Amino acid sequence: MDSTGYGDWIRDFETARRERAGQGDPDWRTGVPLHPAIRRSVQRFQVGEDGDGAELITKAEAAGDAEYASAVRMFVAEERNHARLLALLLASGGAPTIASHWSDRTFVTLRRALGLRLELLVLMIAEVVALRYYRALRDGGEDALTREVAGRVLADEERHVPFHCHRLRRALRPLPAPARVLVTSGWRAALAAACLVVAVDHGPALRRLGVGRGRFAVEVVRSSGPIAAAMR
Repeated sequence: MDSTGYGDWIRDFETARRERAGQGDPDWRTGVPLHPAIRRSVQRFQVGEDGDGAELITKAEAAGDAEYASAVRMFVAEERNHARLLALLLASGGAPTIASHWSDRTFVTLRRALGLRLELLVLMIAEVVALRYYRALRDGGEDALTREVAGRVLADEERHVPFHCHRLRRALRPLPAPARVLVTSGWRAALAAACLVVAVDHGPALRRLGVGRGRFAVEVVRSSGPIAAAMR
């Protein structure tokens, strides 16, 4: 990707959008009722994907880089599409979405109270946890539709993490090297704490998906090392 601007990222988002349009939606008629533990888990992740992204877009526009702001709008559009796909997955199995969940309210409150750099660090906690969650849902889902939806969301999240790393690397670059290490070490500690909360909250679903709380937490924390290095 372009090491200075965001033109390559914009083209990447546009390519993904065209591919989604050509692929079309999954066949929702194939849906089956989700196991109650997985249903509750998907409902909570769907709420997390369902924000309008207005605060992040506003902060990106205020940063004064039109290309970056455009890329952020494309990122937010993909997140909204994730919420749509998960809502339709739930509906195909006869399950509703939920209005809110305490974990999402906590993340949103933290993000809105912070500037762009710190908001992205908080957002990256959710993104890295989501990588492992959607991989578990793709690999351990009990029906083809669940696996397909999870795979589509995961493919986007695998692009989102390096996109945010790119911005954070630029944002942290002016700091002295020890300060960058301190910031990313603090981020990893916060990620570990958040991951433990998610592992407990979604434990029954993770067991059903063949992962389990402990393995989920260990693998998320382990994956954060290379990501923190990329931020630095």
